[in-house]
Amino acid sequence: MTSSHSKTARARTIRIAAAVIRDDGGRLFLVRKRGTTAFMQAGGKIGPGELPTAALALELREELGVAVDPAAAFHLGSFLAPAANEPDASVEAELFELSITGEPVPAAEIEEMIWLNPELASGMDLAPLTADIVLPRYGRQP
Repeated sequence: MTSSHSKTARARTIRIAAAVIRDDGGRLFLVRKRGTTAFMQAGGKIGPGELPTAALALELREELGVAVDPAAAFHLGSFLAPAANEPDASVEAELFELSITGEPVPAAEIEEMIWLNPELASGMDLAPLTADIVLPRYGRQP
């Protein structure tokens, strides 16, 4: 029974909603949480019974002070990746492309934010979702 529980704990999946935000120059908006080193898409956990777009809008307001219209978020897909900050866990990410208005300001658990030119990402500490999925698929301006 213990070994079965251990396997379950290792396979823990965290449902998140994350934003692909680009500026006019094609740079990606990334954040780094306090006490961590990896940069990642802004967003956060989806609560039980919560719509992914509602969770995303709430996280962006709480963590960056920006308001977004959940209806304006374009769903890019669902993706699975190793969790950046939680060992033995993975994230199931609902990824959305959206625009923000106003100047984001780090709040809550956000320590730092950057606008990253995807061509300069080599050598940066990036979350697996960002490095393996977002940059290859969405790192260029359409």
